[in-house]
Amino acid sequence: MRKSAFVIAGIVSAASIALVGCDVQKTQEGNVTAPKFEVSKTKEGDVTLPKYDVTAPKVDVTTEQKTVDVPKVGVYTEKETLTVPKVNVTPANEVKAAEKK
Repeated sequence: MRKSAFVIAGIVSAASIALVGCDVQKTQEGNVTAPKFEVSKTKEGDVTLPKYDVTAPKVDVTTEQKTVDVPKVGVYTEKETLTVPKVNVTPANEVKAAEKK
């Protein structure tokens, strides 16, 4: 039960960090001109949507062994080794730099 809670917490934290680490580049301006109508059409419409290049960050989720104090029934604690999530996030700009090398 504890192990799955740690894994879920790691995945949620990795996902939230991944959303923040995106590098977005606008590659084209957008243009929207709606047609005007009266009794007859007086102008043609023109719609050009902007384009974006998005580079997502690299996220590595692993586990490692850590010794932590775990409360036991009574007034004492014991050292216990648990598997805890470890999240490494490489921001998108560093991923781009590494790809260029």
